Amino acid sequence: MKPIDTSVIISTYNSPLWLEKVLWSFEQQTFRDFEIVIADDGSGNATKTLIERMQREVSYPIQHIWHEDNGFQKTIILNKATVASKGHYLVYTDGDCMARADFLQVHIDRREVGYFLSGGYFKLPMAISERITKDDIKTQRCFDIKWLKAHGLQASFKNNKITAKGLKQKLLNALTPTTATWNGHNASGYKKDIIAANGYDERMQYGGEDRELGERLFNAGIKAKQIRYSAICLHLDHERGYVKPEMIEKNLKIRATTKTDKVIRTPFGIEKL
Repeated sequence: MKPIDTSVIISTYNSPLWLEKVLWSFEQQTFRDFEIVIADDGSGNATKTLIERMQREVSYPIQHIWHEDNGFQKTIILNKATVASKGHYLVYTDGDCMARADFLQVHIDRREVGYFLSGGYFKLPMAISERITKDDIKTQRCFDIKWLKAHGLQASFKNNKITAKGLKQKLLNALTPTTATWNGHNASGYKKDIIAANGYDERMQYGGEDRELGERLFNAGIKAKQIRYSAICLHLDHERGYVKPEMIEKNLKIRATTKTDKVIRTPFGIEKL
């Protein structure tokens, strides 16, 4: 069997309706040499049933990596999914981010040894998130600015994320004030670099846990490329009941140490040192 080029690691937790839309968006990808690895932070049976059905209905392979629900443990399950991945190149995203048909092709075309890629997302309001159907994804009309505006999207500079092409796209990627960081909803890198960094720091919960991995990659001499206006995904709306100030405070302290001590490899990652 031919080895898989790219593994797409998708984090999820008890959001099967959103995850289904995301999985259908990957069925439309122009780049085909990939697998999906679902990093499931303890979802119930509805997610398991959905994944089993989608494994039969889509043309790409899906691995379901799951552990029991024990609070917000996204970093732990992401590390398990990273180890299980079969590709030599890894794209990380979330189970509420639908990928435009050229999403993976952009990551593949822009990848380069010694770099990771930093993308963003385009936030949708709840009303549009709910109304998007499988057919809207299949036809890609849900990524069309006219369709989105017809269904209530407000005018905004951020709409350039969807509409920018060619030179304008390159200019916006170059001129955006947003720093190219490791963003868990849209980032990619070579598996060897992520393994060398020992994956995600498993002490970390919600709030910058993805950025910290990027900061260690920077410390190791890996640079970042900005693809914010090129690799497009639509973020489906949801509540964030898991956000706690103490989680964010703890994470900030870990990140501060990573920066000041120039940490390259966390002792609290895939391998416990």
